Amino acid sequence: MGVYYQAFADDVVLVFDGDSALAIERCANAALDQVRMWGIRNRLKFAPHKTCAMIVTRKLKHDTPRLSMGGVAIGMSDEMKLLGLTIDCKLTFDKHVANVCKKALNIYKQLARAARVGWGLHPKVIQTIYTAAVEPVILYAAGAWSPAASKLGIRRRLDSVQRGFSQKLCKAYRTVSLNSALVLAGILPLDLRIKEAAALYEAKKGFPRPELGDREVELMAPVIESPHPSLQSIILFGSLINQEQYNNSHHEVKIFTDGSKIEGKVGAAFSVWEEGIETRTIKLALPTYCSVYQAELLALYRAVEHVLGHKSRDFGIYSDSMSALQTISNLGSTHPLAVKLRNTLRRTKLQYKSVSLYWIKAHVGLEGNERADELAKEAALRSKKKPDYDRCPISFLKRIIRMETLRLWEERYKLGETAAITKLFFPSAKDAHRIIKKIEINGYITQIMTGHGGFSSYLSRFKCKEDPSCACEQGVEETVPHLIVSCPIFQQRRFDLEHEINTPITVENLQKIMISKNRDKFLKFCIEIVKKVIEKNKSD
Repeated sequence: MGVYYQAFADDVVLVFDGDSALAIERCANAALDQVRMWGIRNRLKFAPHKTCAMIVTRKLKHDTPRLSMGGVAIGMSDEMKLLGLTIDCKLTFDKHVANVCKKALNIYKQLARAARVGWGLHPKVIQTIYTAAVEPVILYAAGAWSPAASKLGIRRRLDSVQRGFSQKLCKAYRTVSLNSALVLAGILPLDLRIKEAAALYEAKKGFPRPELGDREVELMAPVIESPHPSLQSIILFGSLINQEQYNNSHHEVKIFTDGSKIEGKVGAAFSVWEEGIETRTIKLALPTYCSVYQAELLALYRAVEHVLGHKSRDFGIYSDSMSALQTISNLGSTHPLAVKLRNTLRRTKLQYKSVSLYWIKAHVGLEGNERADELAKEAALRSKKKPDYDRCPISFLKRIIRMETLRLWEERYKLGETAAITKLFFPSAKDAHRIIKKIEINGYITQIMTGHGGFSSYLSRFKCKEDPSCACEQGVEETVPHLIVSCPIFQQRRFDLEHEINTPITVENLQKIMISKNRDKFLKFCIEIVKKVIEKNKSD
């Protein structure tokens, strides 16, 4: 009937379009009658009183279509919930964002009771909760509503949710800005994560991405292409750990496969052996953006293809990639190469050929395996031919999208008016995102890198101390740059550290020290300062 419909279990949606309310009314009522009659024929009953309709239009003035099903009028609504996504009549998604933010805040309220600056849950536990529970709640159905994340009102609402979690992650004071907290917590702004999730979803669905150019993404094979479960046969593989077990595997033809990534180049190969003699070798080329996993699967697939044209009946195929063999044996996996390989295996059975798959331990001296490894490296380094397989893996796609996210975060961070002290240590958000994972953040480090802590200048701002001066000299504010770089109280310890790391401790050199191998020694020095200053200010 020309009507778009979508069904998921007992959730059914019909979408109509027209130039006028009357046109939609006629089309919708005819379709609803068709649905009702289908239900009667199949002994199913629909509930018109539970059904609602919503008009989506930019017209300021419009008539309302009168819809009914079996004589029961269907009511109009300004919003509807579809599989957990709240859709409003103006497609603003404000209500959906409000709902997910409310859920996330409920999680935060429970978390806040067990995570304080000085005690409570470890930051890694908080990060696990945030990554596994909070982000999925926010990012759900991002492919549908991601454009709304660009609106200032929604961004502020997302920021208010994320600020609390990021402060708990890095053990920061509540006065710390969002920019500082995000950098030290090692997480990305939620609005950028939403756009990232939407971009990944679209790419997986086959939408072109400008970052990829003319490259095609490796899309999973449609389930409909898999044979009926009754026609599928279980695929098993054996495991051979040593030479003795390998010698006990007797086959007319033995084929060794391997994939390799060396110097950023990717290749695959297989070597055919009969009666202990190598009879044929095939080298396969892949682009630099492909993965070793793809190379291993490609080598196995082409090896099984080789079986089809071989005169022998009994074959053993050996690979040192456990992940590739597990993908093949998992009948639910829809990786395109695995699906092709399984289909080819079924064709070999029609030719009454026996193919056995084996996992062998790499680099244990098996001649065939070592030869396949040598050929794969040669294919990676020396092959000049057109690639045998050139689909972009999802891992490469994720890296491209993440690079764009980090670029946008970098621009926002540099233009932001907050996080002045944090920028002394991390002027680049992109570098900080990489480095912060190597640092075990605690309350002392966060106080140093934000300036929000037990320092006289900070305590004076909030009327917790009358004088912001440092103990070294009256009138000199006790700030983080002063304590680290020039305070005479810590001159001897600073002098010793400068000689140890062979770098002067100046404001200009803080970034250089943070990206160097001397980072841990410098942070230890910072923690010593914070502890002494806090202890002094407590006694004052």
